[in-house]
Amino acid sequence: QVQLVESGGGLVQPGGSLRLSCAASRFTLDNYAIGWFRQAPGKEREGVSCISSSDGSTFYADSVKGRFTFSRDNANNRVYLQMNSLKPEDTAVYYCAASKRSNICVSIAYEYWGQGTQVTVSS
Repeated sequence: QVQLVESGGGLVQPGGSLRLSCAASRFTLDNYAIGWFRQAPGKEREGVSCISSSDGSTFYADSVKGRFTFSRDNANNRVYLQMNSLKPEDTAVYYCAASKRSNICVSIAYEYWGQGTQVTVSS
């Protein structure tokens, strides 16, 4: 069974940084589109950053451009989301997801999901 496990969330002050990690098991990440999504209380799940399986291009939501960086480590079957200059509005549960069927960075296009990791940005 395909499995994704996120880690690295926590409480951080505004302006701080966190690095999220997502480990995959029972499948090879570089054969899939991979995305980081987040969901804040009372809001819909949104795509933060996604890497295409076809050309490796990376999408970033406007709200995180210049602050977040998505990277992948194919040798260790992991992906990372480096989050800098964090803001209170970045507070959410962050999910790692994989898709074999689409490279569009929307949650409905992704069929495999991790359990999520909480990120809280607060002073």
